Amino acid sequence: MATDRRISRVAELIKREVSQMLLNGIKDDRVGAGMVSVTDVNVSGDLQHAKIYVSIYGTDEAKLETMAGLKSATGYVRSELGARVRLRRTPEVSFIEDDSIERGNKVLSLLNQLEAKRSEPANVAKNWDSTADEDDDE
Repeated sequence: MATDRRISRVAELIKREVSQMLLNGIKDDRVGAGMVSVTDVNVSGDLQHAKIYVSIYGTDEAKLETMAGLKSATGYVRSELGARVRLRRTPEVSFIEDDSIERGNKVLSLLNQLEAKRSEPANVAKNWDSTADEDDDE
């Protein structure tokens, strides 16, 4: 078993190398259909498996197409990692779509809606008070 420090260093190295491959290494047109970025890499304790989390910007169709391209490029990515990273055994890689950014945006929009609704009753109360004052003037 590798130490936690080594696992995190290997994960960062894989993240950097796969990001470089996404920019100019993978020739599959499906991977270029949406903007792709590596958000995180989880490496197992024995350094045999690496889960690569990717964030894809685009339509749902572009996301599906990009994920299909990434899944078909796993062999190429693994062989390139073997050439670029000096490890005893190159880990098996798997790509997983990371939708945490979208979920975060959804939570923020819900919080903004909640805040807007929260401030509405104060405005309604002010308007009601001002109409009551007008009635008193008559």
